[in-house]
Amino acid sequence: MECHDSCYSKYIQILHEELQPAMGCTEPIAIAYAAAKVRETLGALPEQLIVAVSGNIIKNVKSVVIPHTGGLRGIPAAVAVGVVAGDPAGELEVIAHVTEDQIRATENYLQATPIEVRYAETPHIFDIQITAIKGEDSAFVRIVDYHTNIACIRRNGKTLFEKECETKEAGLTDRNCLSVEGIVAFADCVDLADVREVLQRQIAYNMAIAEEGLRGNYGANIGKVTLLHRENDINYKMRAWAAAASDARMNGCELPVVINSGSGNQGITASVPVIVYAREMKKTEDELLRALCVSNLITIHLKTDIGRLSAYCGAVSAGVGAGAGLAYLKGGRLETVAHTVVNAIAVTSGMICDGAKASCAAKIAASVDAGLLGLAMYENGNQFFGGDGIVKKGVENTIATVGRLARYGMEQTDKEIIHLMMDT
Repeated sequence: MECHDSCYSKYIQILHEELQPAMGCTEPIAIAYAAAKVRETLGALPEQLIVAVSGNIIKNVKSVVIPHTGGLRGIPAAVAVGVVAGDPAGELEVIAHVTEDQIRATENYLQATPIEVRYAETPHIFDIQITAIKGEDSAFVRIVDYHTNIACIRRNGKTLFEKECETKEAGLTDRNCLSVEGIVAFADCVDLADVREVLQRQIAYNMAIAEEGLRGNYGANIGKVTLLHRENDINYKMRAWAAAASDARMNGCELPVVINSGSGNQGITASVPVIVYAREMKKTEDELLRALCVSNLITIHLKTDIGRLSAYCGAVSAGVGAGAGLAYLKGGRLETVAHTVVNAIAVTSGMICDGAKASCAAKIAASVDAGLLGLAMYENGNQFFGGDGIVKKGVENTIATVGRLARYGMEQTDKEIIHLMMDT
């Protein structure tokens, strides 16, 4: 790959599109963003709100703590903080600057204001629709397909903005250019000036929240448990630091992360193990940045066919990405990376997503372990072959198979997970 190739520029654009900062779990934050936007459109504090969301939004908002709310959870809380304190210009950092007075105001607003939550009958896995009412005035905002994709804005029935809701993620760079071979070639040749800023931000943000997760008391403290009595084992350190970042993020920590494919947990999983290893082994910053290109882009490549949300745990794809990034950082190139990807996919592809909550940190630890095992297998002359379960001959065929499994094969599984979660 050369710097003047069209694929090169697309890879740069993809990294900049996907590696965005976000405060808190991205699904409740997307709701807060829509709520802030609907209040802005209404021009007043709503007296009533109606929120219609797809099942996966319900699943990913139900159990996670929303930062800057005093420990609140759930869709009404996400709506309330967005309406009361959200800055729509911040997008996924919409509630990054909430004051103590605004936290109290959010609690009061939540108690005093009717906020009706409905299940949206929609073909879109990701769909948030909020209607705000004050007196005779009303406003409506809809976000579809990914977290900042506003598809419709209306005030008093008049359409102010609307774009077609497509089944694919409109507005994003076409991901069809991605391949394992292309990603490795890109990492080899990329002018680091094109990616340094976005990757340095990922390093700074995601390591800061990992450190906080190991310092504080968050959720089930998976990071601390993983590291206990294994502080000098690099394999456990990689798993523990990634898990600790999720411990903090899922349980209300008010630090931002840099996401990957719309998910902070995926951004953490794809980056933190690679950073921890690079620092431990005294790798140069340039070596680390090239490896992060691999880990992030492999994660994005895997997630492209799976979709933003599904019954398939996103940490699995990011754990595969981390294994691929580590393979590259240790000097491996296409053959090593490709075999690491296939091996790791074969280990944890059955892991379900049952929403954002404390146990995500444990799934991250398991996914990073699968990436490490996939690499260790190849380094020791072992591999899974086409025909071993869902593994196909060739890394791209295996990736395509997982995408089909997750998007279509697990569609009914996803519905059943949501039903089970709603029964509790």
